[in-house]
Amino acid sequence: MRFNLKTLGPGLLFAGAAIGVSHLVQSTRAGADFGFGLVWALLIVHLFKYPFFQFGPRYAMATGESLLDGYKKLGKGVLIIYFLLTFATMFTIQAAVTIVTAGLASTLFGDFITVEVWSIIILVICLGILIKGRYNFLDKLMKIIVITLTISTIMAVIIALINNEHSVSFSQVLPKGSIEVGFLIAFMGWMPAPLDISIWHSLWAIEKQKETKDLTVKSSLTDFNVGYAAAIIIGLGFIALGALVMFQSGETFSSKSYVFCNQLVKLYTQNLGNWSYIIIAIAAFTTMFSTTLTTLDASPRAMNRTSQLLFKNSLKKGYLFWILLLTTGTICIFFLLASEMVLLVKVATILSFLTAPFYAIINYKLISSKNTPKEWRPSITMHILSWLGILFLFAFSIWYLTTL
Repeated sequence: MRFNLKTLGPGLLFAGAAIGVSHLVQSTRAGADFGFGLVWALLIVHLFKYPFFQFGPRYAMATGESLLDGYKKLGKGVLIIYFLLTFATMFTIQAAVTIVTAGLASTLFGDFITVEVWSIIILVICLGILIKGRYNFLDKLMKIIVITLTISTIMAVIIALINNEHSVSFSQVLPKGSIEVGFLIAFMGWMPAPLDISIWHSLWAIEKQKETKDLTVKSSLTDFNVGYAAAIIIGLGFIALGALVMFQSGETFSSKSYVFCNQLVKLYTQNLGNWSYIIIAIAAFTTMFSTTLTTLDASPRAMNRTSQLLFKNSLKKGYLFWILLLTTGTICIFFLLASEMVLLVKVATILSFLTAPFYAIINYKLISSKNTPKEWRPSITMHILSWLGILFLFAFSIWYLTTL
């Protein structure tokens, strides 16, 4: 199949949504604490989650409808569960990614205003982009963002390699002890993203199809693979940065994501030189801004479609309603529940962990059912990988529960 840049889009939006706290914070911390020892964990979780993410664009392009439409065919109860889970977590997740972005904006542009005010400014900018430009502008902007992010991350790794004066070990390790195991579970659970992003991807694929008739199942899967590869490469890049710059540095890092990000940029500058500051800062800020932007688009888009499928008398401007509700709710969390942010994020994280097998099973069931054209159902290899992935995610959830 001939590669066509115009068909790229949803896969890069997936990358933009996935490459966030999981990469900037968790991958860097993995490198800082274990060197290159957890590369195996990053690769294996990408392998086992791959089918369930890929089923999003595959189903969308094979049937012309989103995963949410398919879920309704599996039973209305599936949609209700999705609606409740998303409503329970979308405000907290949006607040978490936005405040990390705001912390980086404060570091990059100045701390003359509070992180909370920076958060509101970023939300308003993202809201303006999405309301005015809608999907078309988001699609074009994300190509620039992901390319910028990839180049700046690779440059930062090259700089770190050149400046590294210590021997590098690629020995893989298995964390021991409750604290280390707890980190491993959190690292793998959010890497590259929660599985419900597959739903967002199917919705973006449908929007892309409306714009260009060139998008087919094959081109959509190519687009997805490009985005997925970008997530893997950038994840490895941040592990490398953590290993080369922060490993055995003796630095004590904050458990708060936005404070950690500020420490991250400053430590890079101290070790690599002040001239490297702008490259590191752009890589970090672009990472989180892309997540904030795509998340603000995806949750309202998904909730709007779910509402249309569940309720006959849905709002005519449902997307606008949900995006304004999400923005308002996120701002309220900043000012009313800021002290409970850690607890709220923990609850959202736990739900993401425990619902991963649920999304894996329904995505697999839907793509293997009569609702999907026979030629686009999984191959034997994908069936086997799906079964292994489901077993992995169940074992992962049980392991997580035993460490709580």
